[in-house]
Amino acid sequence: MDRFWLKHYPAGVPHDIDPSRYESVVQLFDESFEKFRKRKAYVGFGKEISYGEVDEMSRAVAAWLQSRGLKKGDRVALMMLNVLQFPVAIAAVLRAGFVVVNVNPLYTPRELEHQLRDSGAKAIIILENFASTLQQVLARTAVEHVVVASIGDMLGFAKGNLVNFVVRHVKKMVPAFELPRATRFNTVLAEGARLPFTPVPQTHDDVAFLQYTGGTTGVAKGATLTHRNIIANVLQAEAWIQPALVDTRKGPVPEQLIWIAALPLYHIFALTACMLIGLRMGGLNILIVNPRDQAALIKEVRPYKFNLFPAVNTLFNALANNPEFAKLDFSQLRVSLGGGMAVQEAVAQRWLAVTGCPICEAYGLSETSPAATGNPIDTDKFSGTIGIPFPSTDVIILDDDGKPVPLGERGEIAIRGPQVMAGYWNRPDETAKVMTPDGFFKTGDIGIMDERGYTRIVDRKKDMILVSGFNVYPNEIEAVVALHPGVLEVAAVGVPDEKSGEAVKLFVVRKDPALTERDLMQYCAENLTGYKKPKYIEFRTDLPKTNVGKILRRELRDEALKKAA
Repeated sequence: MDRFWLKHYPAGVPHDIDPSRYESVVQLFDESFEKFRKRKAYVGFGKEISYGEVDEMSRAVAAWLQSRGLKKGDRVALMMLNVLQFPVAIAAVLRAGFVVVNVNPLYTPRELEHQLRDSGAKAIIILENFASTLQQVLARTAVEHVVVASIGDMLGFAKGNLVNFVVRHVKKMVPAFELPRATRFNTVLAEGARLPFTPVPQTHDDVAFLQYTGGTTGVAKGATLTHRNIIANVLQAEAWIQPALVDTRKGPVPEQLIWIAALPLYHIFALTACMLIGLRMGGLNILIVNPRDQAALIKEVRPYKFNLFPAVNTLFNALANNPEFAKLDFSQLRVSLGGGMAVQEAVAQRWLAVTGCPICEAYGLSETSPAATGNPIDTDKFSGTIGIPFPSTDVIILDDDGKPVPLGERGEIAIRGPQVMAGYWNRPDETAKVMTPDGFFKTGDIGIMDERGYTRIVDRKKDMILVSGFNVYPNEIEAVVALHPGVLEVAAVGVPDEKSGEAVKLFVVRKDPALTERDLMQYCAENLTGYKKPKYIEFRTDLPKTNVGKILRRELRDEALKKAA
């Protein structure tokens, strides 16, 4: 196809990348562990660990996992915050020949059970803060091996014990749990160091990650990301940001680049944009456990002249309006990468004024590893678009019949490239709904492409709600709320929200006249992850429907938008 957007590429960005330069993600790891052995790789709570230490520790964890009898291709779930154990565990699982299943640590028992059962995970490495959730569902899953980590595990004896005491007993962030057959993370490190590690040959077609995402069915699906997918996207994103990294207007290019990993590593955006690209380039990742604690974030990053800051619009906005953040040293900040949700112009302008570094908005999905398009990195102009396709990537706009529309007309955004998933895990029917015969992935987003190849998102084909960069699907919310004995009918829609971009609003018809908003909010808190919980509830006597009885969400959403306006 005609890739007419290439003429608008920044100087130095290649039109194509070559994923074959690595046989697997593990080969990329091994290269970096050897090449940057003495460099610091990650810092958390002020504790720095080197590439050599990550190499040794991940080998130990990999050897321990292999000793449990797991076979190549078995799935291992990881349920952690941005602590030092997380990148070690990711490297360990992949090096052992297994598949990483990233789990949102804020999941409720219902959500966790679904993901563990659907993936068929045989093992899980979990932070103790969330072990009580696992305890409630473990018996109904295929998980045979549980490794429990503590936040202070890798911080040294004195500091580690102090941090664990505060987390457990002062802040009371570790609910009581009983997992009698679980093994502690530090025990795994010690035992694994004495066990033989067997390298496992892996190819481009082997699965590396299962990244779970929602869908119109309301059931979370695992996007199957192969080693080729991940390698390709790392190389694509690295190529895209190169112009900013070699720019000498901010002085000499640092020998080692420093990332702020404020986004959760279990999310595909941070996984690729922070950990994997940083590892490939020999960078240092500053791990932020809780980005909402701005005082702690600022304290953690203050000693560093950081160079790359991936974030979502809400985080950029919060920090740009924090007077203490404005006091940091931004003299070497070269890339502010926006994704996960639309970057607002007012936020982009404020961030530029505070840091002197423009936000480069990119676009992607779990199904595309994630990056597919981006704005050029060599400009500070706000485009209001998701940019142009990345190297080796094709983007077209399709009508309802799957045919390309003329430039300037709206349609569904479709993406083809080496970063596009192999399909949904064990769901060929769902895969067939989103993949075209010629290899394009249909995103469900409605956009308009101009004559330069820049695409502007104007609507969503699906009724997805985007809360702080996380996909929330009305069907799932409605299915959960409908189980409440006091609810007769329910519809969930997205409404504008200053802090999170969108928020969930419920329209409910009561079965029990005594049902209150407080009752329903409490029920949702017990059954839905925080970002999925409704912010607003409106009770009605009936809901608008089609002549066949389907609830008209769009009518409710339009009404809510008018009220908000």
